[in-house]
Amino acid sequence: MENIQKNRDLIINKIKDVHKNSSFNTSETPTLIAVSKKQEDYKINDAILCGQKFFGENRVQEATQRWESRLKIHNDLELRLIGPLQTNKVKQALKLFDVIETLDREKLAKEIKNNINDKTKTKSFYIQINTGDETQKGGINVLEADNFINYCKNDLTLPISGLMCIPPSNEEPAMHFSLLKKIAYRNNLQKLSMGMSGDFEEAIKFGATSLRVGSMFFGERQY
Repeated sequence: MENIQKNRDLIINKIKDVHKNSSFNTSETPTLIAVSKKQEDYKINDAILCGQKFFGENRVQEATQRWESRLKIHNDLELRLIGPLQTNKVKQALKLFDVIETLDREKLAKEIKNNINDKTKTKSFYIQINTGDETQKGGINVLEADNFINYCKNDLTLPISGLMCIPPSNEEPAMHFSLLKKIAYRNNLQKLSMGMSGDFEEAIKFGATSLRVGSMFFGERQY
């Protein structure tokens, strides 16, 4: 059985060490988001028991099944959608997630705008940027990023607080983290969701404010 407490302590200590020695050491320490998609129930329960408050999920349906009852018991958890969002799942997502990190197209932005209200649970959105211009990945194209951010913030008045990216697996992540930071800076956005199990230390050096860690936290998934 995976020792979640030990894994979590190791990751948090590593985050603190890297952050302390980075040029962003006067900012808040990045938040650890435990990516719980497809993980076994006992691992999720262990994570909550050892104090983990932030979790990331890839699919609305799966997240609903996993978290609906748990959130009734644990009302201090924050759930983030870090996978693609279909327009027909927007209503469901807005009721479940505190943060949606994968806003990446006009049609989706309009659907969110049409369904958001005072009772909506989601209070914050990140725009996903496709920094590697990969056709198989979600995210707005880099060249369209500024216009899209402006459209979401000003035309639709959505609460956009940051940006998110998933660098190409075959490229050095540093250049993608640097690019995301530049786009955020010129659009006055403070939050950066970047860095996963294999590259979160590098992401911290470029100003990541949250890190999405799955396999290093929970161990390998059982498919």
